[in-house]
Amino acid sequence: MDNEMIEFDIGLGGREGDDDFVEIEHPVEDEEMVDSPLLGSASGSVNGVGFSGGSGEIYLPEGDLLDLEPYDGMEFESEEAAKAFYNSYARRVGFSTRVSSSRRSRRDGAIIQRQFVCAKEGFRNLNEKRTKDREIKRPRTVTRVGCKASLSVKMQDSGKWVVSGFVKEHNHELVPPDQVHCLRSHRQISGPAKTLIDTLQAAGMGPRRIMSALIKEYGGISKVGFTEVDCRNYMRNNRQRSLDGDIQMLLDYLRLMQADNQNFFYAVQGDEDQAMGNVIWADPKAKTNYNYFGDTVTFDTTYRSNRYRLPFAPITGINHHGQPVLFGCAFLINESEASFVWLFKTWLMAMSGRPPLSITTDHDPVIQSAIMQVFPQTRHRFCKWHIFKKCQEKLSHVFLQHPSFEADFHKCVNLTESIEEFESCWLSLVDRYDLRDHEWLQTVYSARRQWVPVYLRDTFFAEMSITQRSDSMNSYFDGYVNASTNLSQFFKLYEKALESRNEKEVKADFDTMNTSPVLKTPSPMEKQASEFYTKKIFMRFQEELVGTLTFTASKGDDDGMIISYQVAKFGEDHKAYYVKLNVLDMMASCSCQMFEFSGLLCRHVLAVFRVTNVLTLPSHYILKRWTRNAKSSVMLEERSSDVYTNYLESHTVRYNTLRHEAFKFVDGAKSSETYDLALDALKEAAKKVAHAIKNDGRNVMVNGHIRGNLAGGGSRANYTIGDHDGSSGQNLSEDDMDKKIRELTYELECANRKCEVYRANLLSLLKDIEDHKLQLSIKVENIKISMKDGF
Repeated sequence: MDNEMIEFDIGLGGREGDDDFVEIEHPVEDEEMVDSPLLGSASGSVNGVGFSGGSGEIYLPEGDLLDLEPYDGMEFESEEAAKAFYNSYARRVGFSTRVSSSRRSRRDGAIIQRQFVCAKEGFRNLNEKRTKDREIKRPRTVTRVGCKASLSVKMQDSGKWVVSGFVKEHNHELVPPDQVHCLRSHRQISGPAKTLIDTLQAAGMGPRRIMSALIKEYGGISKVGFTEVDCRNYMRNNRQRSLDGDIQMLLDYLRLMQADNQNFFYAVQGDEDQAMGNVIWADPKAKTNYNYFGDTVTFDTTYRSNRYRLPFAPITGINHHGQPVLFGCAFLINESEASFVWLFKTWLMAMSGRPPLSITTDHDPVIQSAIMQVFPQTRHRFCKWHIFKKCQEKLSHVFLQHPSFEADFHKCVNLTESIEEFESCWLSLVDRYDLRDHEWLQTVYSARRQWVPVYLRDTFFAEMSITQRSDSMNSYFDGYVNASTNLSQFFKLYEKALESRNEKEVKADFDTMNTSPVLKTPSPMEKQASEFYTKKIFMRFQEELVGTLTFTASKGDDDGMIISYQVAKFGEDHKAYYVKLNVLDMMASCSCQMFEFSGLLCRHVLAVFRVTNVLTLPSHYILKRWTRNAKSSVMLEERSSDVYTNYLESHTVRYNTLRHEAFKFVDGAKSSETYDLALDALKEAAKKVAHAIKNDGRNVMVNGHIRGNLAGGGSRANYTIGDHDGSSGQNLSEDDMDKKIRELTYELECANRKCEVYRANLLSLLKDIEDHKLQLSIKVENIKISMKDGF
């Protein structure tokens, strides 16, 4: 029976004078701990026959003492010897013992009399004050039945202890031999068992697997002599002892790091000397990384679980190459809500008080509550990888009985395109596999808005795909930490991981700057993207751009400002995406919301751009955090506005605007009368455009009005052109004024062209400077790495 235990209310070695002390055990998970006292050492002799019960060993009499019962006048060398003897007798008979009362000497306060009783002696005395002040969440089972069985001993003048009273009879059933090991006073871990537990724990095994190994080693649970709860407690105490030393080691390491660099940040919750709270730290590079890539954050607590059993949690993000980047680290001692609130507030302060747009964590209600308090405006997401992993554990019977369930579950979560589709798919899934009443599945369903992709697509999480099979925590230290890693080993692995991650980023920078990607289309947009994006991000964008070749975009509603398009693959109109395009502002939105989620335009929007002759990416669709200059001071908008790009963008906008307005005439000319009016209007407009082209299309502002081709000819008037201060002027004829205006306009056009050339040259120079600076930093990092390898 998993997680079940025969329960006995036992307590040898309980607190002196506290006959109301009891332990109630509950089934627990691997991470939980239940206290269990251990029997102290005992040694001495009974009527001259020596024995020992030291090192937590259970005293088992041998030979003539095997069936010996206590009797009045029996002598012991010490109180501990009497206690050990009575407990061994209780083990043979089938009950548990505890210390009931004692009597002290008025002369020196030494204990001179003890009474050991059956654990079922007396009746429970409920503490009225305690139950009145607070509600008892887990009421304890009543196990006291007024049993009178006991052994009383008192100290003689010789220093020996003698039995002064013995009651043999019990008023309850005794426990059979195969269940005695469950009684509290008989649950002891022997020396060899401790050694085996230590070895298996160091190898990363959990209590359940260790208990299975012990049962196999000893030939049965009754011969092991203790329960899984005791094994958990012993392992917990081992970890706590190791942790105490690790904490001091951690603080020493952090103090040393801060001494080397004053910008190194660390903080300890509570008193640093005692170090009983959480610890958090961030080096200067982590702070810098957050300035560039702190829009989305992951708080990775997987290391504290059964996976590694290390109370360590890195805070990470994603850099411009799609690689994990470190924002700080936490050492988790106390995992209460208040502790997490302190941890998040302290980290936020170290990051200059700027919260992220989104954060991803484990599915933990305590962490969730802390995030709601510290990051109320940040979108909180539960790690989908963790929920899928838990699903395999909680629904293991379903996975075994129905091999198709896993694929159906992933399809429902990852491949549904709308909230309505997901809800329908989920209901179908739980009905098909009869899981409507499954408690855990209902719990994660109620939290669906925080882990199912269709509910999260409107928020930036820096992920390249919204239909991927499963997202992971992008654990920064994976490959450096394993199940047997302790904190003392971790320091070296931590520094090694930092060096390796930094080296990978430098290599990605080098590859981006020194390799030209292969272009797959003649599109100016692809060439433009290849010059701005990093190598990995460009390749992902290129997939979307090439993917547009298999899509068609059909025009739908047009309200004068927004045009709707239906985008679908050839022959798959039933699975269409919907794009809305604002022609004037070059703003587009797609029903798949890939840009909102990942910061890259989807193939559906790009397909609409293709059919509307948008030749280059508008600058507001190139996120600086994905570009090769993500860490530079040159603004993306400036870099994207070179002469050629400016021309293409402005030409495209003008072309689309004119075409959009012209179509209004076509759509409205449904009768012969409206057709004639529209045709006349277009002919008149064509004449004006031809005249404007003849005069270089120059319109100037004169006294607040557009000065150009005057309708109706009109009389030839005189205009006054004032000085800059408006104090004087000269009268000019209209012909002279037109000539003057053309001269000034020509000079202005020349000046504008020169400015554009200077601006393009300046931006080119800035680009060269940034590229050169980046290449120098790469060379410096490579030299550092080679020097370390040399040492």
